[in-house]
Amino acid sequence: MVIAIDGPAAAGKSSVARAVARALGFRYLDSGAMYRCVALAALERNADPAELAGELAVEAGERVLLDGREVTEAIRAPAVSEAASRAAADPRVRAALVALQRRVLAQGDWVAEGRDIGTVVAPNAELKVFLTASPGERARRRARELGADPALVLAEQTIRDERDASREHSPLAPAPDAVVVDTSTLSLEQAVARVLELARQRGAAQPCGDC
Repeated sequence: MVIAIDGPAAAGKSSVARAVARALGFRYLDSGAMYRCVALAALERNADPAELAGELAVEAGERVLLDGREVTEAIRAPAVSEAASRAAADPRVRAALVALQRRVLAQGDWVAEGRDIGTVVAPNAELKVFLTASPGERARRRARELGADPALVLAEQTIRDERDASREHSPLAPAPDAVVVDTSTLSLEQAVARVLELARQRGAAQPCGDC
């Protein structure tokens, strides 16, 4: 079973997806981390992201590994975030990473999060959820994470949102059959409970530790 969780930055995708995966005993895939790994490698090597995308060994779960190196924290740097957004707009980068993501999701039970899982990577996913939140709330969340000025984060976020929504290949948008969940006024626990409810309606069962 594949549960696809898409949405804009700071809508809660990563936290919700991780918690849902743990609760169901599924594996977790952070597709955005893959783009961040490509961006990090391109910055470090002063190279074209498209030339690297198909060559890198990337593992993007609870821990993120780039060619065997732990980069879980390094890929969250603001400069990497900006570079990843630009790289994600390149159809050559997207083609390479979508192919990798599809291979990963072909076997087993997964909770995969990103911006085009339900529309492009896994259009046949049993459950598609589009997490969103108001721009102001998303900016406040990201500013807390980064210790940054919320106004500055909001300005940068607006640019990134426009880029994600208007790109020619895989623009950010909910799949036609996705369930939209607005997390603006939800706690993490409430958002997770909502997605778990939807998953169980689709046939997902919580693992039994005593079975």
